[in-house]
Parts: sequence; structure tokens; C-alpha cells
Amino acid sequence: MLKVIDGAAANQDGAATGGESAFSPIDEIVREGARRMLAAALQAEVAAYVARFVGEVDENGRRQVVRNGYHAEREVLTAAGAVTVRAPRVNDRRVDAETGERQRFSSAILPAWCRKSPQMSEVLPLLYLHGLPTGDFSPALGKFPGTGAGCRPLRSPG
Repeated sequence: MLKVIDGAAANQDGAATGGESAFSPIDEIVREGARRMLAAALQAEVAAYVARFVGEVDENGRRQVVRNGYHAEREVLTAAGAVTVRAPRVNDRRVDAETGERQRFSSAILPAWCRKSPQMSEVLPLLYLHGLPTGDFSPALGKFPGTGAGCRPLRSPG
């Protein structure tokens, strides 16, 4: 049985577990909050899209744009950490009159190819470029929300 002691995983005797990954309860709360907010935003985005085309029906009176379950679960790397999300799926049966291709819903919040937030994509190269040669990671870490105030350059002793 694991319990949390000062943010680290420990067994019943209070000894830190070697193979288990330590986690901070506050980080778990933040990640869960981010996951819930992302799920709610995706639900609202899909609901607005479906509502926009509610009047479009086929020759049998069936709606052309409907909700259709969820995509497979995937992990997205955000500033709050890795967040697991299941994006809602939309079945759009409308056909473009000019091209003859079916219309598709594409989320502006979480595109199909997205595995990390754009902010994370910007920061990682900066960490490499600035941090390795100089040892000063604070310019790159300052791009993360809420980290600018707490970052100070490392000073060498002497």
C-alpha cells in the first residue's frame, strides 16, 4: 500500500519506494483540473459545431451533423504536465458541392495531430539552445506560465 509523505510515494513503513515514481498531490490536482477543463472545452466546441448545423437534414429527415462517441484516449503534454484526454467525435455527413468531398469537423482546441501544446513546442528548443551552452535555463523556463518569478540563474560557488 502506498501513501504520500511530503509529496513522495512511500510504503507502509514510511520508506520511499525505489521503483515507484514519486508524485506531488498538488501536481495531480492541477493535472486533473486541466484534464476536466480541457474535456469541458472540447464538449462545448463540439456542441456548438453540431448546433450550428442542426437544421441540415438528408432526404430521410436525418440530421447531417451529429455527435458520435469519442476518439481513443491520448496523452497531451501541457504546461500542467501530461494530461489524458478523450476528444468527442463528430459524424459530419455533409458533402462539399464543389469538390464532392465530405465535410469534416476539426477541433481548434485539440487538432488530431496534437500531442503537446504549442507552448511546449516553443520552449523545448529554447531549453536546448540557451541552457546547454550557458547553463542558464531561466530565459527558456520563463516561457512556462507561472515560472518566471521563481527562476533564478544558477551561480557557481566561489
